[in-house]
Amino acid sequence: MAPRRSAATEAEEQQEEDAGTVQLQFDEPLSWRPGKPIPLDTLLKRLDRLTKELSELDQETIDTSSLQKVAKEAASHQLLNHKDKGVRAYTACCIVDILRLCAPDAPFTPTQLKDFFNLTITSIIPALFEPSHPYNNQHKYVLRSLAEIKSIVLLLDVDGHENLLLHLFSTIFDGVSGSKTPSGETIAKDVQFSMQELLGVLIEDAGSLPAKVVDVMMAQFLRAAAPGIGRDKHNHVQLDENQATLLAKEEPEAYQIVKHLCQAYPDKMSRFVSQYFSDVIVDATPFPGSRDKDGEGSDEEEAPQGPSEADLRELKKAHTLIREIWKAAPQILQNVVPQVDAELSADNVHLRQLATETLGDMISGIGAAGPPPPPVLDPAAYPPLRLEDEDRAESAPANILTTPMSSISFPQTHRSTFLNFLSRKNDKVASIRAAWTTAVGYILATSAGGIGLGRDDENTLIEGLGEKLSDSDEKVRLAAVKAIECFRFRDVILKLGPKGGVNKEGSVLSTLADRCRDRKPAVRVAAMSLLAKLWAVGTGELLAGHEAVTAALGGVPSRIYNAFYANDPELNVLLDRVIYECLVPLSYPPQPKKEKGASKSAIGSNGTSQPQASSASALDENAVRAERILLLVRSLDTTAKKAFFAMQARQPQFAHVLETFIKQCDLYNGGVMDNNADKISANLQKTIKYIAQFLPDETKTTQELYRFAKANDRRNYNLIRYVVGPEHDFKTVHKALKELMKRIQSSKDPSVRDTLLPLLYRSGCLMFNRSHLATIMEYSRSDKDGLGPAAHEILNEISQRNPDLFKTHIGQLCKDLVDQAPTATKPNDPVVVETLKACSAYARKYPKDVPGERDFTRTMINYALYGQPPKAAKYAVNILCCKKDERSQVSATELLQKTLKDWEYGTPGSLNKLTAISQLELLAPKVTEDEDERILNITVQQVLLEVRTNAKGDDPDWVDDADLDEECQAKCIALKTLVNRLRSMEDVSEAKEKAKPVWKLLMKLVTAKGELSKKKETPKHHRSRLRLLAAQLLLKLCTQKHFDDELTHTDFNALALTAQDAVQEVRHGFVRKLQKYLADNRLRSRFYTILFLLAFEPNTEFKQRTETWIRSRARYFADLKQNVLESTMARLLSLLAHHPDYNSSDLDELVDHARYLLFYISLVATEDNLGLIYKYAERVKQTQDALDQGSDRHQVLSDLAQAVIRKWQEKKNWVLNVYPGKVGLPVGLYSALRSHDEAQQIAEKQFVPDGIDEKLDELLRAMERKKKRKSVDTGDYSAKRLKVQQPKTTSADSDESGNEKRPAKSRSSKKAASSSSGSKPKKTPKPKKTREPSPVIPESERRRSSRARPNLSYVERDSEDDDEEMLDGVAEWEYVDEEAEEGSGGEGKIEEEEEEESDDDDSDDDNVRSSRRGKKAKRQIGRVSRPRVAVKSKEATTEKNGAAAAREDNDSGSELSEISSEEVGDVEMEDVGGSKEERGASPEPEKEMEVVEHGEDGREHGELEPEPKPEKSSRPTRAAKRKQAAATVTKLPDRSREGRSRRSAAAAVKDDEQEEEQEKGEKEEAEQQQAEGEEENGEEEEKPATRRGGRAKETKASFKAQDKDTEATTKGTRRSARGRR
Repeated sequence: MAPRRSAATEAEEQQEEDAGTVQLQFDEPLSWRPGKPIPLDTLLKRLDRLTKELSELDQETIDTSSLQKVAKEAASHQLLNHKDKGVRAYTACCIVDILRLCAPDAPFTPTQLKDFFNLTITSIIPALFEPSHPYNNQHKYVLRSLAEIKSIVLLLDVDGHENLLLHLFSTIFDGVSGSKTPSGETIAKDVQFSMQELLGVLIEDAGSLPAKVVDVMMAQFLRAAAPGIGRDKHNHVQLDENQATLLAKEEPEAYQIVKHLCQAYPDKMSRFVSQYFSDVIVDATPFPGSRDKDGEGSDEEEAPQGPSEADLRELKKAHTLIREIWKAAPQILQNVVPQVDAELSADNVHLRQLATETLGDMISGIGAAGPPPPPVLDPAAYPPLRLEDEDRAESAPANILTTPMSSISFPQTHRSTFLNFLSRKNDKVASIRAAWTTAVGYILATSAGGIGLGRDDENTLIEGLGEKLSDSDEKVRLAAVKAIECFRFRDVILKLGPKGGVNKEGSVLSTLADRCRDRKPAVRVAAMSLLAKLWAVGTGELLAGHEAVTAALGGVPSRIYNAFYANDPELNVLLDRVIYECLVPLSYPPQPKKEKGASKSAIGSNGTSQPQASSASALDENAVRAERILLLVRSLDTTAKKAFFAMQARQPQFAHVLETFIKQCDLYNGGVMDNNADKISANLQKTIKYIAQFLPDETKTTQELYRFAKANDRRNYNLIRYVVGPEHDFKTVHKALKELMKRIQSSKDPSVRDTLLPLLYRSGCLMFNRSHLATIMEYSRSDKDGLGPAAHEILNEISQRNPDLFKTHIGQLCKDLVDQAPTATKPNDPVVVETLKACSAYARKYPKDVPGERDFTRTMINYALYGQPPKAAKYAVNILCCKKDERSQVSATELLQKTLKDWEYGTPGSLNKLTAISQLELLAPKVTEDEDERILNITVQQVLLEVRTNAKGDDPDWVDDADLDEECQAKCIALKTLVNRLRSMEDVSEAKEKAKPVWKLLMKLVTAKGELSKKKETPKHHRSRLRLLAAQLLLKLCTQKHFDDELTHTDFNALALTAQDAVQEVRHGFVRKLQKYLADNRLRSRFYTILFLLAFEPNTEFKQRTETWIRSRARYFADLKQNVLESTMARLLSLLAHHPDYNSSDLDELVDHARYLLFYISLVATEDNLGLIYKYAERVKQTQDALDQGSDRHQVLSDLAQAVIRKWQEKKNWVLNVYPGKVGLPVGLYSALRSHDEAQQIAEKQFVPDGIDEKLDELLRAMERKKKRKSVDTGDYSAKRLKVQQPKTTSADSDESGNEKRPAKSRSSKKAASSSSGSKPKKTPKPKKTREPSPVIPESERRRSSRARPNLSYVERDSEDDDEEMLDGVAEWEYVDEEAEEGSGGEGKIEEEEEEESDDDDSDDDNVRSSRRGKKAKRQIGRVSRPRVAVKSKEATTEKNGAAAAREDNDSGSELSEISSEEVGDVEMEDVGGSKEERGASPEPEKEMEVVEHGEDGREHGELEPEPKPEKSSRPTRAAKRKQAAATVTKLPDRSREGRSRRSAAAAVKDDEQEEEQEKGEKEEAEQQQAEGEEENGEEEEKPATRRGGRAKETKASFKAQDKDTEATTKGTRRSARGRR
């Protein structure tokens, strides 16, 4: 309203008017009497003239008195409510002009003003939204006048103005919001501006606005959201492209008007908005007791009620509005933010979550339209994204409604609220933590709405995001992964990357990589897919060597491939999909779009790709894809690389499986068969059953494969053959796969797609395809972008695993070799050796394809003589001798003559010649036969026995292969030459005879620590290399039975100590070689004993990998029902008894041996086989050491092993079921006792010293504490909670031994450790966890328990105490076991796939074996073996005095029968585990003790009695026997029987009933023994037999009584035993 003028001013104006005022000239009537209206045309003309005159008048010169009549007539009811639009329009124009001229005093009554404003709001303003209206100019004039003159403020003085205001605001907002008018015309911008100005005048002048008006204004902000979509419905879920096209892309006009009003009048709008939200939030938020006014006795009095559903809807609407207002005009929310802040501390979960989501969106600048769409990470895009390209892409226009925007910084403006928001990170409710995590992701991704974050705030949010990736709840972890998905690639590198890449422990990206092995499928799927896409998008920068990208994402492939070690079927399926859909997508690089009219079928009838009519692209797709594969391999670490190559090695086997399945489906013919229907159906069933075991849901897989077979689609069969066939190029394979998936998706069983796709990924030639070989070979020669080593590794792997791929490239390979052949004056490129190696591998399998021309032969001879490095000679000889015909023999003879001619150490090419001689000894023994003496002279006298390098004090213990000097290389080659000479001998007797000096030489190298010379000291790194090679060569020789027979038990013990060599490389190289041969079943089972010497291995990573491998083998043998590792207990006790560290007088040294036993038990023992292991341990005690007749070491260790087993049983809360059968002992390690009296004495004697019980308890507690600390450091909280909820104990435990031991232990260190053990051990500080590959365990952790043990009391306790002890720590131990179990299985397969350079000599033997397998019976699927175990009892034949029955109880050993194969189909199938161990092959059974040497009493030593025959006086009574028999199967912690009595106890009771005359004496003697035992429990214990206390002593007595009762089952047995005595 215009300001009031003073009286003086009015007087002056009056004077001016009198002097020169202007009068209104219009004097025509505008009103009429009832019944005599003015004609419409006349009235319109008069109003038009009046309007024009009024518009020309000036307020300063007009005589307002002349306007009285016109004003009265214009405001009359007749004109304002006239039925004609024109009349009303002109009338409104007249009134607004009169208001302008008469301002500030309006010449109208309140009623007239109300009628005028009613006309304006209901008629004039709505008509403005039709620009084609005939009176549009008059309407615009009225609007403009009201806004400019501000006459609209008079509306605030009219009665009932609230309704008029509401109508005005609603009309304007609804009118401008339509994109077009009803006639299709666009509303003019000047009209919108005038309406905005009009509303602004009202807001500026109004003291308050009606609540409904404010509500209407606020509602305009919600126009930014999609229709019908609120936060409660979509929750930030992104819409697809089709839905997104329906959404608004610009701010609606009404939204813009309200936004401008809020920005123009922030003070008043802040007051209005604050009151509005106060009313909404208070009405929707119940207070305690507000809903219980009349419900005092209701059931809901216990807890306050939360908001109702209607209240929640209103609250969500209000909070959505707050988000949008903050984005549009944050200044008006100064008083609203504290209200939302208060909600963060509300007790109600819904309010806290709503407040958390709202504040997160406000900080991010996200409005009602929701967040922006996530960035597109296309792994198949080519060329790959570059960081600078993404910067340029940011300038592209985006949807303004979904673009995060914040004009002020929330953390700075509302600091306390921001800090309160940060505290919701630790909310006790998972859904709120998840909402907080999602919000933090958007805050970081949008940089707080584009305004930026402070460095400290950003670091805090990033750390919180990293913490939520390891949250205990899967929803929070998933929200954290999804939050990172909102980051653009540039944000990941520049925001998350500086905190550490995937290889930095504790960083956000590293924690994200840990989620790849999350226990919840949704989390690991999201995490692994995101990581793979990030790496794929960044491949361009990785190839370019961008430091930030490499540091952040370089380790992604390793973390993904390491998930293979979990050996989880679901995880393996996910891994397959991520590899071929993200890391190296099958569609990479994308194909150019097809032209219209191109043929639909991409593959012709012959399986070849059809050429397109369009011009071919200049892009070499195969080269681009091969480059991505090479980059992937280069990015893998050692363990991940093994997993990668293992997955590729299984491809031919899976292809064979799938081909078999297709053949069976073809024969099945959809269920319609003429002949052999039952057999065909059975074969199909077995094939499907075999395939189903490799996928997670075997039942679903079986059903889907049956549906596929019944569909009988022959086109699908052919497409699968195209996919798995190695002869097809990648384009054919890819298009066949796409067509197959499309056909299955459109079939009636589309779910078959999810079952077939993982199988096709595993069986198709997708990674190693013949189309990629040319590029890989080119990179191997050029080393472009540093990818040469990766290319060499791939070629090496293909040559060993799948040389068939070289078929189309063998000609080019041979041509390259000829072109780059060396001569005496021209060396070759070292890179060509890899090509030579690939050709060598191919020549072994396909010798006929190798060129036989003289030039090629001469080239191979040149490589053998002059190739560099010297190993090129080996591959050249392999190619030269591959055909094994006369020509190859002639070439070999020529080569031998050239190598031996004037050979002298140190001359150029001497190593090449020595290498060629070594390989000729293996492949052409007839050629080298005549030169044996000369070859031996060179290898032994001139090489091995000479020391040309002076030893120095600072010599390293080990040097890498690249740094190995010529002398050491020559000695290694010489050793291999001697062994190859033996391996090539066909005559077994001759081989044994000639092996003696070689065997002696190798054993001397092992025992003398690599020293051969007596005149001069050999350098340390030479000795390390030589003793490692000697040990490996001994293992290689033992793969042949006649050489293995030559390895005596003493030599075996000496060889085993190599696993504890002081040099880490020696230990690890020996163990890896041992694992390889064991996995291939090329060594006898006794070699498993060596692995248990790794109990003190200092390298934690290597030790854990070995443990995983042993567990895998244990499960494998358990599935085959073979007691291979259980029988190892007897050999382990013998090995430990002859260990150089053995010292029974030192209790701490004995505890160290207990750690070996505990290491063995923790990896092998289960509840099912614990009794059998105990039987072996107990059986050893009843023998004498065959290697040292007077030693009792093995008996001490037998008692120690039994004590460890009992402690382990107590700890695991297992039931020990006594093994009812008989076990045999290894021949040569043990022999029978001389007499029964000696056996009786040994049975009653306790060999372990006092205090061992306490030491064992100490050891177990220390191990438990260490495992708990390890689980806290490495495991995620979710895994812990999961394991607590699942108290079932697994059969294979994790690293239970816990402590490490130094490999080479000196006597001085023993003494120091022994002296330190007397004092209370200090707690070992927990080392900080690192990612280093070879962490070294401190000395104190290797040898001694890190915790002190309190004194124990063995006073008998009640059952409640026992129950508490039983339950104490069960959940924690269960978690440790399960966690360690997690990674087992898969790693075992990886170890079996490992191939080292030093193993190349085995390739020839492997080739022979594979060729023999290829000649087996025509096509049998099989080797899905279930072997039968036949236990044979040795029949007694030599006793004359009735002892035959007694000897039936003696052990003769168990032998394994041959494995039965089960035919599943018509084609031989190998298990797709990648090694022979998974294909059903059983190890060669070892001969067990059947000694026939006779002792002094005429009894056979081989007839070892399992237990001594008790004297008559020492037999317990029947009651005692029943008690002991029940105790035998007692579950120790709670001593529950559950009726587990044994058959031997019943037999013993029956025998006692037949000898009632002896009961009286026996009873007296038993009572006397019981009294003595009670007396001994109260004082210092002296007798070894009663050294244990409490339950341990009772359990031991029960075990011994049980065994004695088993022995005395019949009268004849006891009589024959007494007769012998």
